[in-house]
Amino acid sequence: MGDIEAAGAVVLGPSKQVLVVHRPKYDDWSFPKGKIDKGEHRLTAAVREVAEETGLQVRLGPPLSTQHYSVGGRGKNVHYWTARVVGDDDVSRYRPNLEIDKVRWVHQEQALGMLSYDHDRATLKEAMARRARTQALVVLRHGRTRALALVPLLAAYDVAVVASSPAVRCTGTVRPYAEAAGWPIAMYDGLSEQLASPGSVASVLDDLIARGDGAVLCTHRPVLPQVFAALGIPPTHLEPGGFAVVHLRGGRVAAVEVHAAS
Repeated sequence: MGDIEAAGAVVLGPSKQVLVVHRPKYDDWSFPKGKIDKGEHRLTAAVREVAEETGLQVRLGPPLSTQHYSVGGRGKNVHYWTARVVGDDDVSRYRPNLEIDKVRWVHQEQALGMLSYDHDRATLKEAMARRARTQALVVLRHGRTRALALVPLLAAYDVAVVASSPAVRCTGTVRPYAEAAGWPIAMYDGLSEQLASPGSVASVLDDLIARGDGAVLCTHRPVLPQVFAALGIPPTHLEPGGFAVVHLRGGRVAAVEVHAAS
């Protein structure tokens, strides 16, 4: 059997608060996390596990280092992100159960003393250094199939702006998300294979970044190098339907993560 794959989040709140959970079975304090279901994307799993274990909906921020340790003789990899609550962050109405019986917001320094494991304390210290809010820009290569699978992945970053090349294969890739979220598709000729140029791509990016919201930009393989060059990051190969999440802080790149198509 291979390693156990899990996902979770360090949920950050105002005034340097962080969310911790207590598991009665192990009598330990940790972060909301859980196993990735078969066929489930790790991004979807991270958001789902936070919702199931705390009752809160979150959007993901920059990724954190993956934890690696052994459980029952098997390796375990836990993929973590920073996260912030979307909407109500009140946990007073949480109903305890056999898996999680306590959910608390505590100051990050208090959390360092409460957490039961050294690897969680290390993860929290990494998250503390990345507390500043970021803007997620998802650079997406159009895919041939399974556009519906992108819906929860883009939702994980609270994407509120949908930008696309006018080509049908691009608009078709982002349309399921746009319709599910209720956002219009902004079509840019400057992202098309025929009309893209360094100047047009930079102009689109300036527009998206100026809005300040999470955004997805869907374009073609030949245009991707111009997108990455305009962002000042190394060229990244994306498979059809694959995407890079560029986390921006003050318009500058704070972190980049790359994901294959679902």
